[in-house]
Amino acid sequence: MDGAIAGAVGSVALNVVTYLDMALRARPASTTPEQSAQRLAELLHVSLGPEDRAANRRSGLGPLLGYATGVLAGAALTVVGLRRLPGPVAAGLFGAGVMLASDGTLTALGLTDPRRWSRTDWLSDIVPHLAYGVAAVATLGQLRRAR
Repeated sequence: MDGAIAGAVGSVALNVVTYLDMALRARPASTTPEQSAQRLAELLHVSLGPEDRAANRRSGLGPLLGYATGVLAGAALTVVGLRRLPGPVAAGLFGAGVMLASDGTLTALGLTDPRRWSRTDWLSDIVPHLAYGVAAVATLGQLRRAR
């Protein structure tokens, strides 16, 4: 449960850093969350309805998939014992783990190819995932101290 809570907090931190990046650089939102919702619906043979409704459903499902990834990754990474490592190491591994889970899924779905990313693309992905790791590890530490 602590890992799921830490993953949820990490997901919020990841989103805050991502939205801050969008605001500072005036860059558009990524379409990969909606694309992943569409692709998963296709793979599962689930209709999202007529296109006007399907677009709205993809807009809701995409971010929900991101939160699910963050929460589940937090729980999984806690189970493997990363919280026993020094804080900075654990934060880096937590961030790398959730980045691998999310980017790996997007790559497997055929929605991205990290081999074609620019340096800016990599930084735009690494920094929010590092924020995820820092927030998740800090949350785990706080939960441990509270007990």
